[in-house]
Amino acid sequence: MRDTDESPDAGDISARLLVWYDRHARVMPWRVGPAERRAGLRPDPYRVWLSEIMLQQTTVAAVRDYFRRFTERWPDVEALAAAPDADVMAEWAGLGYYARARNLLKGARAVVALHGGRFPGTRDGLLSLPGVGPYTAAAVASIAFDEPATVVDGNVERVVSRLFAVETPLPAAKPELTRLAATLTPQERPGDHAQAMMDLGATICTPRKPVCSLCPLRPDCEGHRAGLEAELPRKAPKAEKPVREGRLWIAVRADGAVLLETRPERGMLGGMLGWPGTDWDRSGGPAGAPLEADWRDTGVEVRHTFTHFHLRLEVLVAQVAEAAVPARGSFVPRADFRPAALPTLMRKGWSVAAAAIRHPTGEERLA
Repeated sequence: MRDTDESPDAGDISARLLVWYDRHARVMPWRVGPAERRAGLRPDPYRVWLSEIMLQQTTVAAVRDYFRRFTERWPDVEALAAAPDADVMAEWAGLGYYARARNLLKGARAVVALHGGRFPGTRDGLLSLPGVGPYTAAAVASIAFDEPATVVDGNVERVVSRLFAVETPLPAAKPELTRLAATLTPQERPGDHAQAMMDLGATICTPRKPVCSLCPLRPDCEGHRAGLEAELPRKAPKAEKPVREGRLWIAVRADGAVLLETRPERGMLGGMLGWPGTDWDRSGGPAGAPLEADWRDTGVEVRHTFTHFHLRLEVLVAQVAEAAVPARGSFVPRADFRPAALPTLMRKGWSVAAAAIRHPTGEERLA
């Protein structure tokens, strides 16, 4: 590694990177490319912000269709701020981490209510919005407003760790990598520089088998010079995820209505519709069955993995009379029930129930 945090070739590195980006920038529905920027088109802060929230812990490939649907339905921050929560949650289904969707709405409403529908133009101002952390604030400030904020995601960490041969394992190396990335951030075209770093990590300086022969930064890459490019960044061993267990109760009334409840705002899947269950997320909510019924164990276990733990849930089903009164949740008429609007975990539970409960004639009732 260099003897100093500051690279003497920082300006040259950024210049060569931007030349490469001008030729090879990825085309994305939320991005204003180099040619468009030269023609005077400016990035829309709403689209930049929306894409960055969606891209947190999600791939570009997974986000493209979601982004198109969101922007077709809610083309600006005012439209999103006015959207019903349930509609936004339904469109978000499948992207995971529903806290992001809730913060998306809170952020849009804050922009409209507190800033007249205009996004703050600085990193510090953006940090005041719900759900916007240091990375997202830096990305939006840099890309949408040309503030020379340092943007560091997983791709940038990988590029910088190899460029400076940083052998400290992640996550302990994050502060060091951020400091080094800041030495490369230019005053001119900082947004393009940030996107170029991310594109380089995604297409050339990849996690496995980096294509160093095509990399514009190879002449300055200390990791490549030392033959360490494939080994960096180093990562501390991950602790094995614990396994939690629980239970879901899925009740179907004689008229086809299904029993759902809104989960507590705090905790996993907060504020989302779901099946009553035990307190598997340790939010302190009720854990008992939602009503007296002839509950039947389906014998099928729902498995799901969250960031910090694996989850295994038993699924119990019951068919109940129309007069049944639940202690938790409420019955939703079958015509109003949209399985696709449920979070992935709850959709898995529904699939098990649909296969387990059958009409007295033998036909599937819940398919």
